[in-house]
Amino acid sequence: MKTALSIAGSDCSGGAGIQADLKAMTMNGVYAMTAVTALTAQNTMGVSAIFEVTPQFLRQQLEAIFSDIPPDSVKIGMVSSAPLIRTIAQCLREFHARNIVVDPVMVSTSGSRLLSEDAVSTLQEELLPLACLITPNIPEAEVLAGLSIAGEEDMLAAARRIGEAYGCAVLCKGGHSVSDANDLLYHQGQATWFRGKRIDNPNTHGTGCTLSSAIAANLAKGFSLKASVQRAKDYLSGALAAMLDLGQGPGPMDHAFHLTGEFAREAE
Repeated sequence: MKTALSIAGSDCSGGAGIQADLKAMTMNGVYAMTAVTALTAQNTMGVSAIFEVTPQFLRQQLEAIFSDIPPDSVKIGMVSSAPLIRTIAQCLREFHARNIVVDPVMVSTSGSRLLSEDAVSTLQEELLPLACLITPNIPEAEVLAGLSIAGEEDMLAAARRIGEAYGCAVLCKGGHSVSDANDLLYHQGQATWFRGKRIDNPNTHGTGCTLSSAIAANLAKGFSLKASVQRAKDYLSGALAAMLDLGQGPGPMDHAFHLTGEFAREAE
């Protein structure tokens, strides 16, 4: 069995983060492993607190995995601070990691900031150049490309700019568009659209984590990039169409963002 590693934050509600990654990778037929970047208190309505691991402990996790069960692919999700990003990049280079998929998680579906603003430049300088694929949603693509995105032509321009800047493939996800679920893969100068039907399902918590993890799983199994994206998109569409009914509590959570420890901060 092929192996895949998720480097991301933990979601105690099980819908996103490493819990979603484990489920998606397992369902896509690989042995899944994790290196936890942070513990979070969250559910389908928002993120109320984040407790980061130290860079030293993150390195110990990565060394334990790569020295014993080298992964055939690596998915990177939520990494909330610059020191953790640098630690991941150093380890990926040292262990010659391959099939690296970066989901540049900046803001959660519920609107909670998951990446400190001062860490964005570190992500761009240290981690994105190591990726074989980056999977930004529309807001994330706007940040990385420095462009506003209002339609498909804008998606193409942003994907091209990101791909040329970091020398990798880009899957610009259209799920934040109001009218469709069309995703654009820009790879080696070619654009491929993956058309999708928007599914009216309120439980979209963790869809980005699931898609990038499914892509990583299929890359680990040896599928081409295009085939991996298509298989992952089909898997996610099937999961959303199944209409799992997840309950919600009596009221919304406080969406304030808290980093506990050295990097403590609170959003407005």
